[in-house]
Amino acid sequence: MSVTVVVVVLASAVLHATWNALAHATGDTLAGFVLLCLGSLACALPLVVLAPPPDPAAWPFIAASVVLQVAYQVFLLQAYRLGEFGQVYPLARGTSPWVVAVLSATVLGHPLPAHQWAGVLTLSLGLVVLTLAHGVPGRGHLPALAAAFGTGLMIAAYTVVDGSGVRHADSVLGYIGWEFLLQALPLPLYALLRHRRALPPRLRAAGGRAVVGGALSAVAYGLVVWAQNREPANLPAIAALRETSIVLGAVIGAVVFHERFGRVRLAAGGLVVAGIVLLELVGRG
Repeated sequence: MSVTVVVVVLASAVLHATWNALAHATGDTLAGFVLLCLGSLACALPLVVLAPPPDPAAWPFIAASVVLQVAYQVFLLQAYRLGEFGQVYPLARGTSPWVVAVLSATVLGHPLPAHQWAGVLTLSLGLVVLTLAHGVPGRGHLPALAAAFGTGLMIAAYTVVDGSGVRHADSVLGYIGWEFLLQALPLPLYALLRHRRALPPRLRAAGGRAVVGGALSAVAYGLVVWAQNREPANLPAIAALRETSIVLGAVIGAVVFHERFGRVRLAAGGLVVAGIVLLELVGRG
């Protein structure tokens, strides 16, 4: 990958870890995610108005991505409602590179060189170690972990869909804007129909930081879509590099949520860095 794409994807990783921490910190998970969607909506509207609309060939991809993004929201909401940030976030993010790599090689026709396979596997191993840093999860943790795993599958699916769809759009900003506009609507509409008059007080209590998180979410994924459009053959590497957000997530978990960091997490962070080296430096050599 070019230096510009690497920097953009790493910036997306930082923003992603930050908005997830904001989402987890919201006491009322549903209200927090509604506000996140509204924040994404606020970022999408200027793009929809100002950017050229996507080419008609891109709309099936946008529709599929919207369905997957809404499913992702539901799985992630459940994961944060049921589990701890330091456990479910690594699993949600760590599932995606494995699946994206396989889909890219088998479905999209982008065979991976050996160093990229090694990088993706090493990086993913580091993320798995982060998930198991506090021991093997018990039965009571299974619902949260299942929701986190489902989140990871949805991430992989919409990553592949968008990696293909944006190349048909002829307007990257238009693609991003319409996708975020459409995926930001279902959850707030569901919450309004389900809770009606009780919803506004819950939104006020959830605070403005969730709205900020939604805006960060839109920017973070917009950066990734731009990177995918810039270098489509590097889709697995982009997806894996984005998962370095988990290192920052572990730091946030220790500093903000007072979770243990420890030697295991440090070792797992080392595996993540080793994976990046294999993906980037070896590839350049």
